[in-house]
Amino acid sequence: MSTEADLILINGRVAALDVRDAFHSAIVISNGRFAAIGTDREALDYKKQGTKVIDVGGRTVIPGLIDSHNHFTREGLNYNLELRWDGVRSLSEGLSMLREQVKRTPSPQWVRVVGGWSEYQFSERITPTLEEVNAISPTTPVFVMHLYHCAFLNRAAIQAVGYDKETPNPTAGEIQKDKDGNPTGWIVSRPNAGILYSTHAKGPKLSYEDQANSTLQFMREMNRFGVTGVVDAGGGFQSYPDDYRAITDLARQNRLTVRVAFNLFTQRPKHELEDFTNWIKTTKPGPIDEYLRVNGAGEMLVYSAADFEDFPEPRPDLPKEMESDLKSVVSLLAKNRWPFRLHATYGESIKRFLNVFEEINDETPLKDLRWFLDHAETISEEDIRRVGNLGGGIAVQDRMAYQGEEFIKRYGKDAAEESPPIRKILDAGIPVGAGTDATRVASYNPWISLYWLVTGRTLGGTNLYSKDTRLDRNEALKLYTTGSAWFSNEETLKGSIEVGKFADLAVLSSDYFSVPDDQIRNIESVLTIVGGKVSYGAGEFERLAPPPLPVSPSWSPVAKFGGFNQGTRMLTLEAA
Repeated sequence: MSTEADLILINGRVAALDVRDAFHSAIVISNGRFAAIGTDREALDYKKQGTKVIDVGGRTVIPGLIDSHNHFTREGLNYNLELRWDGVRSLSEGLSMLREQVKRTPSPQWVRVVGGWSEYQFSERITPTLEEVNAISPTTPVFVMHLYHCAFLNRAAIQAVGYDKETPNPTAGEIQKDKDGNPTGWIVSRPNAGILYSTHAKGPKLSYEDQANSTLQFMREMNRFGVTGVVDAGGGFQSYPDDYRAITDLARQNRLTVRVAFNLFTQRPKHELEDFTNWIKTTKPGPIDEYLRVNGAGEMLVYSAADFEDFPEPRPDLPKEMESDLKSVVSLLAKNRWPFRLHATYGESIKRFLNVFEEINDETPLKDLRWFLDHAETISEEDIRRVGNLGGGIAVQDRMAYQGEEFIKRYGKDAAEESPPIRKILDAGIPVGAGTDATRVASYNPWISLYWLVTGRTLGGTNLYSKDTRLDRNEALKLYTTGSAWFSNEETLKGSIEVGKFADLAVLSSDYFSVPDDQIRNIESVLTIVGGKVSYGAGEFERLAPPPLPVSPSWSPVAKFGGFNQGTRMLTLEAA
């Protein structure tokens, strides 16, 4: 054999997710790529002096998961600041964590619970109250964000952000006030989440050194669940290139363990065309290296097109100027061959977006541009066909797993049956990638998304979809691998275990293909390999992985509680 194997995995159940949907027992890796896939005997023929062999003990091996819509760069800057309620099973446990973190947080820092949870995951099935938050923390600012609907601020946080009787409500948002005109601490999207973003942005940031550590900690957490790639959708209050310094420096230092394709998200209402014009002059879509690439524009292209999903609130009617605003930006992108993505929740908005895209397509074809819509919960069959005719894709996320009950309250059970209509989108031959929209709505845990795709159920157990509209396990996993690779124009490089592709894979804690439905969401990776190198290990594989870095700053919630809580990790909480 001419190939010099660096690493061989044997005794596995390897789901290659190639065109044959074949299973194998062994993988050969050389120079960061898959060199061969086959039987143990065939793989061991590649063994040379210095080749490392790992026996995975019959475990299931899958390609590294790729989240097609994740706010990875932004979360990397903030992860070490956040107390995550992702996966916590009861509100009482969440409040105990909050109480403990208040004790650990120095002035002037805040305690922040920012997304990734729903009251329906709690045994109590309720959100915290302002009275509870104020009682826990009289002096340390506390900010608790609930989906894109609202946030709870204790009195110290109200003072820290400067809200008072004279503070006006922002557009499409409300600062709730009592009968005397004083802010209560409850801020609500009506329905635009800008009020949540702008309030959160008033808090202290981490130092650059701690932002780099935070990004490394978040990558390790993603690797813990087998995620090896993300298509980053940008985010509010995330400026380019300033807020990309940490991730760019880590890439330069060869320290990334997640492949990141990031989109540029405009930050200035009424100046969107200016933003994209400047970015087109200074950068271009494509790879920076094998781990970092500029993916294009979006998900915010123009602020007048923002149809935020806040299902407890009525659907927003977009302003009349939306079409002209959107046409100016997308025309510029199309002429300069910039891929783009657009946040698009509601069918009523999508119809108007597609009217604009069809006008542009008559002059500058969009086909082969790798453009796509994000979310598309209520897209119509007619508009699915229009997306296909324009060569677009649709990235879907598990937001309904967190908000399905609220959707049903507003629109009814029948409307929820196909929100989003994934089966119809797939049947139309449109590229589909799966993801989470983490971290301020859903959790970054991909297995919750896969659980939702397969079972059709919310975190609270509400059944949303019939058997005919749900996906089987192989279909769902392909959306998270080969499907998502399309959205960064990397389907020839990753997404399946095939010779020549990046050697990104995850060895699973239990067999995804056979565990009971409810156990899908409890799966983790016990061995994650990115570019042929072990980036994460647990249990019998822990010794193969680099040791975890100390968390900085030392008072970080991550240092005490970690990230996603599976309910099996015992938390040592001091008595209140």
